[in-house]
Amino acid sequence: MKKRILTGDRPTGKLHLGHYVGSLVNRVKLQDEYECFFIIADLHTLTTQVRRDEIAGIPQNIRDLVLDYISVGIDPQKATIYLQSRIPEVTELHLLFGMLVTVPRLQRVPTLKEILRDLKIETPSYGLLGYPILQAADILMVRAHLVPVGKDQESHIELTREVARRFNNLYGKVFPEPEALIGDVPTLVGTDGQAKMSKSLGNCIFLSDGPDTVRTKVMGMYTDPTRIHPTDPGHVEGNPVFIYHDAFNRNREEVEDLKERYRKGRVGDVEVKEKLARAINHFLDPIRERRNRLANEPGLVEDIIHEGSEKARAEARETLALAKEAMGLVYFVR
Repeated sequence: MKKRILTGDRPTGKLHLGHYVGSLVNRVKLQDEYECFFIIADLHTLTTQVRRDEIAGIPQNIRDLVLDYISVGIDPQKATIYLQSRIPEVTELHLLFGMLVTVPRLQRVPTLKEILRDLKIETPSYGLLGYPILQAADILMVRAHLVPVGKDQESHIELTREVARRFNNLYGKVFPEPEALIGDVPTLVGTDGQAKMSKSLGNCIFLSDGPDTVRTKVMGMYTDPTRIHPTDPGHVEGNPVFIYHDAFNRNREEVEDLKERYRKGRVGDVEVKEKLARAINHFLDPIRERRNRLANEPGLVEDIIHEGSEKARAEARETLALAKEAMGLVYFVR
């Protein structure tokens, strides 16, 4: 019997290169080896987007997510793609898990601090503070063994392991303790040199960006701030342009040549960026072509979500029944 994978994304917009290197590439590789569940976590979106106009954009974002998934090679015949809000059982499991985690433990989650800082939130809502518990419920609802995530989400998987361990110690073995699987490029820096590519920071190159858009974004990328002239020796290590070359330029000989010349002050930023833009567009061309073709298939996205959600809900019902039975919460049932 295959082990299970659970991972996914909030429908807050289209996916970008950081998502690809951090998680998507692993999902594609592993869908033949594992039983995969890929969640579109629309309930999680409400932790930071609660206005009606923001909620109104969720359906299109869901559609974009599904198209991004299948355009990079995720096969809905092999993997289960489902919508979180179609699985009401997850909210009940979330409630049960919430009794097992303290507030101080949640306040130590590193990504919560990042969200509060990036969105300038002084006091988190109950839902935002507890979203790692809902995430744990998503993962354990399908009893996943492995969770492909970016480096920034590793702390969430550790919390999920703690929840599973505490539940199992209290009530008996029901849940596996899932492991995190980090991508080869754990966190991709933003085009502005920030530590992380993020939709909220506006420093992304999206998988669906056209060639001209990609070139514009690359030509505006942050490089080595200590390098004033093209003849000045430059730093390669930690330079966002070269981080991207290493991740997406398949011409390794060209990359090493650019690095050597950059260190010696024999190549300008313009040439380095031009070649990077070409490399990224070469990488994205088949993804864009497939996405455009699939976007024109009537009912495709709706069918994928319906079929995937039906399968995920069947798993959720079974898991919740097992959890409640273990806890002794099954009573007055005919």
